[in-house]
Amino acid sequence: MKLLAFAASSSSKSINKQLAIYAASLVEGAEVEILDINDYEMPIFSQDREELLGQPELAQQFFAKLGEADGIIISFAEHNGSYTAAYKNLFDWTSRIDMKVFQNKPMVLLATSPGPGGAASVLAAASGSAPYFAADVKGSLSIPSFFDNFDMEQQTLRNPELKASLIAALAGLK
Repeated sequence: MKLLAFAASSSSKSINKQLAIYAASLVEGAEVEILDINDYEMPIFSQDREELLGQPELAQQFFAKLGEADGIIISFAEHNGSYTAAYKNLFDWTSRIDMKVFQNKPMVLLATSPGPGGAASVLAAASGSAPYFAADVKGSLSIPSFFDNFDMEQQTLRNPELKASLIAALAGLK
């Protein structure tokens, strides 16, 4: 199984990237590729820019990566209750190639934050809209208070209930 995992964050210190990497490591036998959305940075999307630029090569490459995967894990960072600007821009450009951005791939959607909300607002938005973009969402999970629930040294969830919930969500990818 080719598994693609990434954080919907451009932060070099992203806790969502740590969560995506950790989650991917729990999928036994998977060949994992970790993407960094910073590698797909493009001008801010607008119809005017699309008319001028067409479909940027980076958006095409990102779309191809999604298509090559057998499963996808995304962990969403939350900025002011919504997607990060970096992810939203990448998504907007990619959706212009094909509205079926996720190409019917099985997916697990995650989110975390340092606070007790666990980026639940952006996770709800992502989970609610994903089917419109051909995502086969097998599970979703918000991890609240990341630094209380994740052992940074061992790179593992220390909360047994959250770990069990994550494993259950990931089981849908097999």
